[in-house]
Amino acid sequence: MLRLGVPVIGVMDLDRAAAFWTAALGLVVSEEWWSEEWRTLCHGDGGRALGLMRSRSPAEPRPRLHLDLFVESTAEQDTEVARLLSLGATRPDWELYPERPDFVVLADPEGNVFCVVDLSRAPSG
Repeated sequence: MLRLGVPVIGVMDLDRAAAFWTAALGLVVSEEWWSEEWRTLCHGDGGRALGLMRSRSPAEPRPRLHLDLFVESTAEQDTEVARLLSLGATRPDWELYPERPDFVVLADPEGNVFCVVDLSRAPSG
């Protein structure tokens, strides 16, 4: 039976990426499948959350697939964006925002873009 595994982010520096994503999401690096080319990041209960795979190519400036990280309010979004920036995230130039966005685009230290989405402002329907 086919099932979805984990999202995988291509990175050039596995240690730097693991340090950022574990701090950002409260994950831990697992020994599962550990190699010079791979890191598995897990929740505290051991459930897999994210894979990091060594990549020889740079991050795409506008990837078709990315991570959305959810928060429940604008205040929480502001707090989390500030925290992620303090961990090494950056604000990429992003001219594709809609008129009243419910998300903030950030990039991890490798340049992989992701969004912090305020669910209180997400479109309903």
